[in-house]
Parts: sequence; structure tokens; C-alpha cells
Amino acid sequence: MSVIMAGELKRKGVSALAPALKEDEEVLITVRGRPRYVVVTLDKYNRLRESELAQAVREARADYKAGRIEDETVTGHMRRLRNEI
Repeated sequence: MSVIMAGELKRKGVSALAPALKEDEEVLITVRGRPRYVVVTLDKYNRLRESELAQAVREARADYKAGRIEDETVTGHMRRLRNEI
């Protein structure tokens, strides 16, 4: 992973990121010598989001299969919420 110091990013702006992102899909931004931010290409970001959403769907399906999700009408839901108070 490429590393760019925040000062360099301030001086050069986005043009400081372009060469690093050509080599890697992610660039680490350091502030006062400490890792602080990661910039990723749009393609990598989209893959990460897709992976997160797929995991959320798997978890929701597992919850439904295990009976941890209520399948009810709006009226039934409101009644259940009132009873929980």
C-alpha cells in the first residue's frame, strides 16, 4: 500500500494521489507520522460495498431462518411495540 503524508496532499492536492493509485488500489494518508486515512479507487470501493451488502443479506436470511425476524402486518407490529412498553 502506498503512503502519502498529509502535508504532501495539502501541497499537491488530488494530483498527489493519482500516481499512488495507479500502483495500488489504496493509499494510506498519514498525519504527523501516524496512519489516519485510506483512499481507495472507486472500483475497490464498489467491491467493498457489494461485499458488505452481500454479507448483510446473508445475515438477514440467517436471522429469518432462525426465527429472529417477525413477519407481521403494520398493525400487528404497532400492537407488539405497544405491548413491549
